[in-house]
Amino acid sequence: MGHVLGRLGVAAFVAVLLGFFALPMLWLATAPFDAGASIRVSVPEFTLANFRALLDNPFAVGSLVNSAVQAGGAAALVVTLAALAAYALSRVQVPGRDLLLYLLLLMSSIVTGTAAMVPIFELATRLNLIDTHLGVILVVSGGLLPAAIFILKDFTDATPASYEESARVFGASPLQILRHVVVPLIRPGLATIAVWTVANVWGGFLLQFILIRDPGLAPGSVILYTLYTEGGQPDLPLVSAFSLVYSLPVVLMYVFVSGRYGFRFHGGIKR
Repeated sequence: MGHVLGRLGVAAFVAVLLGFFALPMLWLATAPFDAGASIRVSVPEFTLANFRALLDNPFAVGSLVNSAVQAGGAAALVVTLAALAAYALSRVQVPGRDLLLYLLLLMSSIVTGTAAMVPIFELATRLNLIDTHLGVILVVSGGLLPAAIFILKDFTDATPASYEESARVFGASPLQILRHVVVPLIRPGLATIAVWTVANVWGGFLLQFILIRDPGLAPGSVILYTLYTEGGQPDLPLVSAFSLVYSLPVVLMYVFVSGRYGFRFHGGIKR
């Protein structure tokens, strides 16, 4: 009897826990289609007026394009530079290599973008990078690169060096070896870094809010902050509709990449 009661108690606890985390997702799925959306989850009074109002907003649709430009540019830069650096650190025996890598990772964790915002803003101002997509891409990429290099080095260490030696015998250059031999082998790692970078930039707010002053260049995370009524209260129908639209690209990207590569990690991370 005690065993049965214990199992029922655990099941009830898990059900409550799942309900606690499922309610926000249920609200996100129903509120955009509710004519009277509120903070409570209820049976929606179906309407598409919230999405029509979203299309009437002068910055909402353009902000999605801005987010895609910033996230895609950062992902391309981080993946390219991290692959080059990880390959060099994996194959070249540099004194203090591992210490350097751990120091980079440690410093990127301690000195966050928030802590370094004043010098970052000053540097961006001097370089005329305020109100530019390039400024956001460079700043966020610099913060994500150390962790990306650390992760990709693990993938590169797991690739057999004998493949590269065979290609070198046939006259392949180091860049050709990296492109045609190493990159296909670490493709799951590159996909992981790309998704991780896009998710970080797509959901980022503070750096974009400070570096972008022009609403026409602001990403979706900043425009979402402006969807308030004249009384200063959040416009819940508009916020819910924009939140749903804004979250879909990252979810679809994750599903696509996960189905393609399965995020099967190699080396010392996960197999």
